[in-house]
Amino acid sequence: MNLSCKGVGVAIVTPFDVKYKIDYPALSRIIEHLINGDVDYLVSLGTTGEAITLTEQECRDVLDFTMKQVNGRVPIVAGQFGSNDTEAIVRKIKNYNFDGLAGILSSSPSYNKPSQEGIFQHYQRINEVTPVPVILYNVPGRTSSNVEADTVLRIARNCPNIIAVKDASANMIQAMQELQDKPDTFSLLSGDDPTSLPLLLLGGSGVISVIGNLYPDIFTKMVHLAIDGKRDEARHYNEIVIDVHQWLYKDGSPSGIKAAMHIAGFCENVVRLPLVPIHESTYAGLKNEMQRVNQLLLELA
Repeated sequence: MNLSCKGVGVAIVTPFDVKYKIDYPALSRIIEHLINGDVDYLVSLGTTGEAITLTEQECRDVLDFTMKQVNGRVPIVAGQFGSNDTEAIVRKIKNYNFDGLAGILSSSPSYNKPSQEGIFQHYQRINEVTPVPVILYNVPGRTSSNVEADTVLRIARNCPNIIAVKDASANMIQAMQELQDKPDTFSLLSGDDPTSLPLLLLGGSGVISVIGNLYPDIFTKMVHLAIDGKRDEARHYNEIVIDVHQWLYKDGSPSGIKAAMHIAGFCENVVRLPLVPIHESTYAGLKNEMQRVNQLLLELA
């Protein structure tokens, strides 16, 4: 299935049971919730999916289960293709079974903090070997290095298999630089839910979302209205959930969204170490805000 990157991709949580095993019935419920919420594609095994604490076999099992459950209804992107060892990613790509996948998400190298030239050459190597489209993931808060606008544009112009950037920098100046000079075939996606509306109104193509796990219908409506230039209507939907964001990140992500999905009845409030559940005061604040949103939605119905 082709991947356009337009609209909403949701970075799916990986639900665990109380023994820290993958909860496949819960994952099935979440997938159906997202598809019924009209999301445009799913991102499995990203940061939100806690892929870094899954074994290779668990990652494969989660992805295979997700593809079977989705059954071709929306495109699926695999998110566990980030590494600070370029050749390790190259080997993984060469040996990976991509059947059923629309693309991969690849975060920039962390810890060794490469120069901009090193980042460019890293993605150039990935571009040379990938059989599916790649979304570059710029997340400075986790990698300790920013993929600067000039580097993103250089990749966009020289690496045709890299079709988009998921930008979680929340830097609107950088976004404007990229939007002004990017090729038409390259998409700019927000990777930061709270600032996604302004990025979309500047000309962004979509969002890879965390809060979309919880409110796929509301967030998808907001994103599509913003893409269509319907600013006031998009603001209406954005304002419904805007105050939820702070609670999702107060004690770290994905602990926050996992707690929200527990409150909503989708899964247990369980994450794997070194992550821990959010503090009980944060949980209470999140629950109160979600109850406010639910009441507002009842009044609007």
